[in-house]
Amino acid sequence: MKGVVVKLDRGYPLVQVEDGRLVRCEHAVALVKNEHVRATTGDEVEIALPDGHDKGIIEAIAPRRRAFMRKDPTERVEAQVLAANFDVVFVVEPLVNINVRRLERELVLAHESGAQVVVVLTKADLAESHDELASVSSLVERVAQGTPVAVVSSEDPASLDVVRAMVPEGNVAILLGKSGVGKSSLVNLLVGDDVQATGAVRATDGKGRHTTVSREMVRIPGGGCIVDMPGVRGLALWDSDAGIEAAFSDVEELAAQCRFADCRHVCEPGCAVRAAVDNGELPPERLESYLRLKEETETLRQRNVEAQRIRSRTGHPRRWKG
Repeated sequence: MKGVVVKLDRGYPLVQVEDGRLVRCEHAVALVKNEHVRATTGDEVEIALPDGHDKGIIEAIAPRRRAFMRKDPTERVEAQVLAANFDVVFVVEPLVNINVRRLERELVLAHESGAQVVVVLTKADLAESHDELASVSSLVERVAQGTPVAVVSSEDPASLDVVRAMVPEGNVAILLGKSGVGKSSLVNLLVGDDVQATGAVRATDGKGRHTTVSREMVRIPGGGCIVDMPGVRGLALWDSDAGIEAAFSDVEELAAQCRFADCRHVCEPGCAVRAAVDNGELPPERLESYLRLKEETETLRQRNVEAQRIRSRTGHPRRWKG
């Protein structure tokens, strides 16, 4: 029996099968032996319904056409798949107290998935003035480097039209952002009902509580589906070269003009990137962020190669957490 994983809660996938039923499932032992693969929200799966068993059994997972991945938040050198088979990533940030460095990291991960990427600025109604709204929007547009930016407000239902139009029937969107940025409120506004719990942001540090504890696919009336992922604080990169290239297209274009192809943009002669920093064309903080993310990716790559070498020597298969 075929179905789609519409919710992942504490490791148990909830699968909607072809006749519309929802079946709580576990994985077949042969499928997850040595933790080779596990289903995640959005996966297309084959399940069995054994007699006398209180759960369905996921026997196969179809090849993913797209996946949102990060490094496993533990110390293990493994990928963690947070969602699969989606069409657009909404990178959600609040218009007030925006964290530019985090936004850059989120854009890298979003672009790496290969999906369409849109930055959604929430809580526009909290801006103290039109000047503040315009200033923050302009800053985000510069950081986004051509990625569409939408500004939404709970007090202006029409502001959601541009977001809703990007999730037509048959399409799936995922929401990426830390707790407290307004993801659950955005889902409720799009759906027209309080389907997701919302929580306040602490005034002391601007952090929110995890009001969403599962990765759940919710249908938008007259449109597609949206997945509200729990607030993700840790966003370690995983194989993110393409994502960095897309998110930092301005730096990459400058790097192509450097005298040496292997320029590290530190102190090499003829470095077009450093020249752009010196003449004010490129903010130094953006270059620092770019170099830091490149270094993180390269360090992870080296660790991954070493881990594979050790596994091949000891006979342990590579493990994936998806």
